Amino acid sequence: MQLDYKITQAKKGAWLSIITYTFLTLLKVFYGWIAESRGLMADGINNATDVISSIAILIALHISMKPVDKNHPYGHYRSEFIAALIASFIMFAVSIQVIITGVQHFYQGEFQQPSESAVIVGLISSVVMLAVFIYNRQLSQKVKSSALKAASYDNLSDALVSLGTVIGIVGVYLGVPMLDTLAAIVIGLLIMKTSIDIFKETAITLTDGYDEEELNLIYQLISPIKGIQEIRDIKARSHGMISFIDVTIAVYPYLTVVESHEISDCVETVLQHQLGEVETIVHIEPYLSR
Repeated sequence: MQLDYKITQAKKGAWLSIITYTFLTLLKVFYGWIAESRGLMADGINNATDVISSIAILIALHISMKPVDKNHPYGHYRSEFIAALIASFIMFAVSIQVIITGVQHFYQGEFQQPSESAVIVGLISSVVMLAVFIYNRQLSQKVKSSALKAASYDNLSDALVSLGTVIGIVGVYLGVPMLDTLAAIVIGLLIMKTSIDIFKETAITLTDGYDEEELNLIYQLISPIKGIQEIRDIKARSHGMISFIDVTIAVYPYLTVVESHEISDCVETVLQHQLGEVETIVHIEPYLSR
């Protein structure tokens, strides 16, 4: 799959989030104003911040398509990680707000009964955002986009928040009015955990951390290649949808330059065929038998 095609597909997911969040913002703010529901209007305003987050992701994906220049010899692919960080910060802020509001209502004994109309809107919002989450999550795995992955979890967090409204009315029917508040606190904690996980994963990548299992897989893929006598070093770093791999191998010193170059080409071909979008630099060293 071509890299430009992957980015184009990821941008479709970002556009889907923008359109969906814009629709839900207008729906909740308008319906909250008509029904005089402050909670619904607040949820709509929260979705407005998600529009901003999705736009940031779309801009980052667009920047990642820029070609190599003097200041960016490896390209602009890592720009999407900045968008992932922005998404994680917004999710963390939302989780704090949800938890604090829930705790305040719990200790103040403010267990409001959500209206039936709010529940209907909550159900619609939850189902829609869950569908967007599934789509963006699958797409992020297909194109290996960290920014779109973060956006998908942002979609999931909003689906959970809307689900809290639905849980509240169920609690009323069951005679447990505080269930709405408890659900809000639990959902807030789940959103906080997700935001922290996204931040940690993004921070590790930005500091050139790389999956050890992936490094072992690279070793297993190139070790059977004919002509390689020893694999002395493997390094890799992720730039979003593409990875840069440095491999140091030892070959017999009596090989010609052409023969050594053919082994190097074979390493590059195998890794690109098995791992997809990767750029490989192979360092050749002489193998001196002991």
